[in-house]
Amino acid sequence: MRRVCGALALAALLPVSARAEPISVSLGSPSGGFTQAGTSFDGYRGIDLGTITMSGAGSTGLISVEGLRTWSNYSVSFTLEGIEDATALRVEILDPFNGDDRSDPLEQPEYVPRGYTTSNNRDGLSFAQDSALERSALFAGGSASVMADENTHRGDILLFSGLQTASEALLRFGLRDSIGGRQFLVRFSLVGNDADPGSLATPEPASMLLIGTGLVGMAGAYRRNRRAARAHAA
Repeated sequence: MRRVCGALALAALLPVSARAEPISVSLGSPSGGFTQAGTSFDGYRGIDLGTITMSGAGSTGLISVEGLRTWSNYSVSFTLEGIEDATALRVEILDPFNGDDRSDPLEQPEYVPRGYTTSNNRDGLSFAQDSALERSALFAGGSASVMADENTHRGDILLFSGLQTASEALLRFGLRDSIGGRQFLVRFSLVGNDADPGSLATPEPASMLLIGTGLVGMAGAYRRNRRAARAHAA
């Protein structure tokens, strides 16, 4: 995240299913009907994960990312399907276990695979923290709200809430590797109505984002209309 403890040299642990040098993305350890297909890259700053399908609440999956350029902010987008009985999507960065893990919680969540830890505030990995890249989940009839926990050592977590009225959504968020070139995981988990809130490790609103791509658009339209009215009056 904000501070970096040292340079690392890590090899990819998961097979590559899509590649566009120097970035590679691959799918690993899916469960509950999780699939991902259609990865494409826009130069060095955009990653389109194509379509991620999650077969309802309880579906989880890991995406391995490798080769981000040092201190570059990447915009990640994808279409999310199979969310009819879900209320939220939880996205978390998992850091390879190495010398920058001293600040990690001693008790790691059971879902963290061997060789990885939750992302702390010193490992240089984040959802492009403080970059102003869009974080949104848009669907027919509305948009999700987003909570972010990325200012603590507990982890880097985004929680997209309010998906219960959607059948599919277009999601966007950022990624950054301050060291560059490393391989790390992004974990996706779909949350249902009957989930235990305590088991979600729901992030505190360290930066609470009302994703109002719709609201922002409305505000922009309002400002443009006001300027046009003033120009007409003049």
